[in-house]
Amino acid sequence: MSTTPGWDIFCNVIDNYGDIGVCWRLARQLVAEHELHVQLWVDDLSSLQKICPEISPGLLSQQAERVKIRHWEKPFSDECPAGVVVEAFGCELPDSYIEAMAACEPKPVWINLEYLSAEEWVSGCHGLPSPHPKLPLVKYFFFPGFVPGTGGLLLEKDLMQQRKNFRHHQVSDVQADFWAEWNLPVPGQDELRISLFGYENNAISGLFDAWSCSERPVCCLVPEGKILADVSAYFSQPDLSSGDLLNRGSLEVRVIPFVEQDRYDQLLWACDCNFVRGEDSFVRAQWAAKPFVWHIYPQDEDAHFKKLTAFLDIYCAGLSQEVAHDTRQFWEAWNRGGGAGEAWGQFWQHRTVLDAHAERWAKHLVQNGDLASNLVQFCKNKL
Repeated sequence: MSTTPGWDIFCNVIDNYGDIGVCWRLARQLVAEHELHVQLWVDDLSSLQKICPEISPGLLSQQAERVKIRHWEKPFSDECPAGVVVEAFGCELPDSYIEAMAACEPKPVWINLEYLSAEEWVSGCHGLPSPHPKLPLVKYFFFPGFVPGTGGLLLEKDLMQQRKNFRHHQVSDVQADFWAEWNLPVPGQDELRISLFGYENNAISGLFDAWSCSERPVCCLVPEGKILADVSAYFSQPDLSSGDLLNRGSLEVRVIPFVEQDRYDQLLWACDCNFVRGEDSFVRAQWAAKPFVWHIYPQDEDAHFKKLTAFLDIYCAGLSQEVAHDTRQFWEAWNRGGGAGEAWGQFWQHRTVLDAHAERWAKHLVQNGDLASNLVQFCKNKL
């Protein structure tokens, strides 16, 4: 048996949009920038539809943005493996597909695309082979990362220019049209505009209290998602949905729809501070080059705090001791579910410094190359 040209990417949707968000961005970039034939196998097409509205959840096979989308069903149908097979986040390929891979000559390049982490051990494990215990196959671990010696981060070749063009039109019709979609005017000079995307979080009550008492207006944009339940509880307004408007003191909260990926990038570019979660929006907030706050995916026994600390260690390395301390304090309070209201003022008093740092950080990350290009080169070296 021989392989088919191109790539197969397998995605098991676990965290609603994080896993599929990464896989969809990767698939799009491989097609658009590297002219590869890509099949994206997804077990939950409804989640993909949220970030790519043209997807029809009821179809077994379809195409969007030149990517072939396949519904990953059980039992899995007989398929001829691609030349490169990406197992995203340890999703475990179907046994029949692995056996078909073993029967191929030459063997496919098998990649386990791992979760993003700033922990020191990542660079030492990046690219390591893992022979199959029974079959003549080798799987390679490919780690995204923030430092040389890792796979880097997903970054489209024209993203920085798109961001620059968008911001250049800050007071033009481009920005006005962007905000008008949510019935909002262009932000005033004194207004603080914040995007809030996160998991369920008890810390929202204290943070909203702080914003409602702010000396300047705060407009908080909340995409439909898990954290909306906490917003509802704070305002005692059940069943919130897109278009709803809530006010308390200086705080205005607007619920906006969950938007496709390119539109979400623009939201991050347009806001003064971005609260993000998981992996996909976390990376996009860094490319937005604006101050941001990460709600890391909670794990048992608080194992996620080790990952949070590892990232803060490298992210805060270029900051003064005071700014680094206040940044850590607020991020940790937000992730621990309490004390965010008290820590917000200390964090946001450094806004000017945080703005400049966010720009420098994005430029620093670019030096590691983009994940898609690094992955393509890695696979070429293995073919």
